[in-house]
Amino acid sequence: METIKIAIVDDHKMLSGAIEKMLSINKKYKVINTSSNGEEFIEALEDESVNPDVVLMDVNMPVKNGVETTQHLKDHFPAIKVIALTMEDDEKTIIAMLKAGARGYLLKEMSPKILFEAIDTVHDKGVFYTDTVTQCLLNIRTEEKVVKDCVEELKDREKEFIKLACSEMTYKEIADVMFLSPKTIDGYRDSVFIKLDVKSRVGLVLFAIKHQLN
Repeated sequence: METIKIAIVDDHKMLSGAIEKMLSINKKYKVINTSSNGEEFIEALEDESVNPDVVLMDVNMPVKNGVETTQHLKDHFPAIKVIALTMEDDEKTIIAMLKAGARGYLLKEMSPKILFEAIDTVHDKGVFYTDTVTQCLLNIRTEEKVVKDCVEELKDREKEFIKLACSEMTYKEIADVMFLSPKTIDGYRDSVFIKLDVKSRVGLVLFAIKHQLN
């Protein structure tokens, strides 16, 4: 049986200890590193003292947070797969972690069963989301022909809107950048949601990332 090497990056010592204990139940997993922030973890990687397959990454940490650390891993250690661990399930946090390269997104209240499933799925197949996050993210048609047809339906200004929607700007700020009224931006949003068959801004961002529209 292949052992999956895991690192835990979380500034809450009690929580990281609890997660490590949870993982120790399953002999398939081996925790090879625990770090209290992203900078500490990156230093360990650069010293080649650790080489995990999967990282359980807290989002909110001092020194270097989860978004910054995940982006660094995506740029410099792309083979390492990140699962975000957080107390937050808001769109802004999910979008930031997805854009940074997270392969999974779990709330810290998850059960051992969900945690094990997430690690196995991310390690073997690439992407995992819980049902709660999936409902928010994956209202997307993925067939290649359908996607191509959807993208071809988009107007240039709608594509510009999509790129801006992939940022952390509010819709009002997007309206200002595009020199349009908030009402017009609402119209673009509704039109894009219909054309791409997505139900939320997070769904739009995931679609854009997947199909390189951002």
